[in-house]
Amino acid sequence: MKYYVAADVHGFYTEFSKALDDAGFFTDPEPHRLIILGDLFDRGREAPEMQAFILDLLARDTVILVRGNHEDLFEEMVTIDEGLPVRHHVSNGTYGTALQLTGYDPASARTRHLEFAEAARETPYYLQIIPATRDYYETAHYLFVHGWIPGRGTRDGSFRYDPAWREADPEAWWLARWCNGMDAARTCKAEKTILCGHWHCSYGHAVYENRGSEFGPDADFSPYYGPGVIALDACTAYSRKVNVIVLEDEELPEPTGADPV
Repeated sequence: MKYYVAADVHGFYTEFSKALDDAGFFTDPEPHRLIILGDLFDRGREAPEMQAFILDLLARDTVILVRGNHEDLFEEMVTIDEGLPVRHHVSNGTYGTALQLTGYDPASARTRHLEFAEAARETPYYLQIIPATRDYYETAHYLFVHGWIPGRGTRDGSFRYDPAWREADPEAWWLARWCNGMDAARTCKAEKTILCGHWHCSYGHAVYENRGSEFGPDADFSPYYGPGVIALDACTAYSRKVNVIVLEDEELPEPTGADPV
């Protein structure tokens, strides 16, 4: 199977669509699927367009959605925090996504936050897209996650591999989605190459290849290829780029009970 893989598109539908077009996704005559490694929304201003696009892909069974930490943040905002403009929801763009998808203005959302939260829970993003996400996807030679696989951090900053990561509980996956995969890969030798997002690629180029800075004019936001890892987050809000790579690999049968989270 041919896979087109992207990560952290964050509501930048125009940039995402262009990257897919440039990679040949829309005109490819061969059977293929798109894998998105989490963080579909937040930061960008095209949430309605992104929502419609993802729904179309789901309806045609051409997309695999890996859950990101921003999907977690949206659920938290519209349930636990009841639609209130909590600082980290505002700074991470989650609040802005809910405003875009519900049509609420900031003043009404603040004063009628319970109604705002209910409206957000009625969006296709919450009802259809988030339930379609999964903690990971696996092919014969690759693992696809958002941050990293569940494991254990150590006092020296290294990351210890857990061979039972597939059976990890929801809390362990929640924590794993916040990991810097480029760091974790230096000490965590998984059995397959892991593709991840969450952390900007320029970090790997700057820190591990001594090439450019993280956010200066010489920053490199192209995919980072390291030992056992391919990182794809182009920090689109800053770079206005989306990375899309193409892989071919053998599909694996879905494990029994492996429904999306």
